[in-house]
Amino acid sequence: MDSLFDLSGQTAIVTGGNGALGGAMAEGLAGAGAKVAILGRTEETVNQQVDAIKEQGGEAIPLVADALDVEDLHQAYEQILSEWGQIDILINAAGGNIPGAVVNPDQSFLDLDNEAFEKVVDLNFHGTYRPTKVFSKAMIEREQGVIINISSMAAQKIISRVIGYSAAKAAIDNFTKSLAVEFANKHGEGLRVNAIAPGFFIGKQNKDLLLNEDGSLTKRGKTIIDHTPMDRFGEAEELIGTTLWLCSDASKFVTGTVIPVDGGFNAFSGV
Repeated sequence: MDSLFDLSGQTAIVTGGNGALGGAMAEGLAGAGAKVAILGRTEETVNQQVDAIKEQGGEAIPLVADALDVEDLHQAYEQILSEWGQIDILINAAGGNIPGAVVNPDQSFLDLDNEAFEKVVDLNFHGTYRPTKVFSKAMIEREQGVIINISSMAAQKIISRVIGYSAAKAAIDNFTKSLAVEFANKHGEGLRVNAIAPGFFIGKQNKDLLLNEDGSLTKRGKTIIDHTPMDRFGEAEELIGTTLWLCSDASKFVTGTVIPVDGGFNAFSGV
């Protein structure tokens, strides 16, 4: 491991670390020497991710908590400080979409389920805001730390059908920049906030939208690939390099940015 990306002695919390993308980033942090706390609602998958990191020689603990439940988050905060004494890195990877908040091809905007829409906005925006509000306290006290939020291509380009998810991720971009300025102005250069905007990665939530049962591309999947210059979907492990760069001193003069990891999707006009 290049010393520039060595995170030995640092502690990290990954909300949604029991998911595919959050799990990959958590494993990357552990591989760079960080102690990693996996925060998620489902005890079984949280423990599975902790075990996976330990099997790879890393150090990890489970934090079974809901990223939207402030009481849960405060308990997790006390647990990690009791266990490791400090918080150096927070990755807000909790998020996602639900069917009722998606406009299906035979529907219009008026058919959106209001409750589902609000849940998606809550999960993707408040599911970042609330953990940041709780866990940044330890960083502010030391005037040192790194926060990485997870944005999306849907925040930067209009992706049809996912209006609520897109709006929430656009809010994440603004929140990231606002918090970066707030922290740098009031707490100094040691407290940085950035975001990663993944392109299209196959996961449980979008697999049926992008792939047919035989593994071939759906119409929507083909449209995405046709607009991705690298001509493929991303792999979760391909988020690790950007994560380590943003968490390390290699990016010590970088704050308030949203970094695309998208195979060129955001750069391509389609022409």
